[in-house]
Amino acid sequence: MAKSVNKVILIGNLGKDPELRYTPQGTAIATLALATNERYKDKEGNWQDRTEWHRVVAWQRLAEIAGEYLKKGRSVYIEGRLQTRSWEDKNTHEKKYATEIVAQDLVLLGGGQGAGGGSGEEGGSRSRGANANAGGMNQSAGAPDYEGATQITDDDIPF
Repeated sequence: MAKSVNKVILIGNLGKDPELRYTPQGTAIATLALATNERYKDKEGNWQDRTEWHRVVAWQRLAEIAGEYLKKGRSVYIEGRLQTRSWEDKNTHEKKYATEIVAQDLVLLGGGQGAGGGSGEEGGSRSRGANANAGGMNQSAGAPDYEGATQITDDDIPF
């Protein structure tokens, strides 16, 4: 059988605070509503914005990190896989489907309170660990202090 790939990479903003809950066995589950934006020119040459909403599910420690650090409006990098679930509606007995992104890694982007990053995966087999330096993307955290060099802060970034 040929190799297949099921990988999703998203950078977007949270539309609401994560919903954190626990299974009866104590496993943490966080549900995120992530918005990504696209800008394009229409036929008349006017710029249009289109927003796509994504349902993201995080499990175990990654869910706890999301519940603790993510808030509405926060920018986040999500890496995961697509998964489709099905169930039978209790009232209509119709078969329902939902496709969602199962998060395997997340990095908090931008500044603000609780800035940091974390990662994990269902089952805990892969561990990149909670990382306040966000994989080296935060230029002010842990940067060497060269004489005469100025530190870059969030106020210096134009967006």
